[in-house]
Amino acid sequence: MELGPVFYVVAALWALAVILNLIMAARYCRAIEMRSGLPTPARGLPGYASIIPVALNRGVALDDETQALRWEMNKRLLTIIGGFVAFFIFVRIWSGM
Repeated sequence: MELGPVFYVVAALWALAVILNLIMAARYCRAIEMRSGLPTPARGLPGYASIIPVALNRGVALDDETQALRWEMNKRLLTIIGGFVAFFIFVRIWSGM
């Protein structure tokens, strides 16, 4: 079946949601790293958030507030994974029409 405008709108909204969730997860990750005393780049230089080690609780402070932030970050990452699954199912259904 021919791809119509509905598919493109859904794909654009899905992509926007994934990007926003990834940005929010990275911001949570940086906050967790700051609270945990993990090394940060020199002032004014760009750095990156170590999302995987923080998500797996490697080198992260164990206080309740930091763990609550980690849970919020993990929820964002799970939302991204769920979005990929939902989009895959959407594409399979759309192509089967």
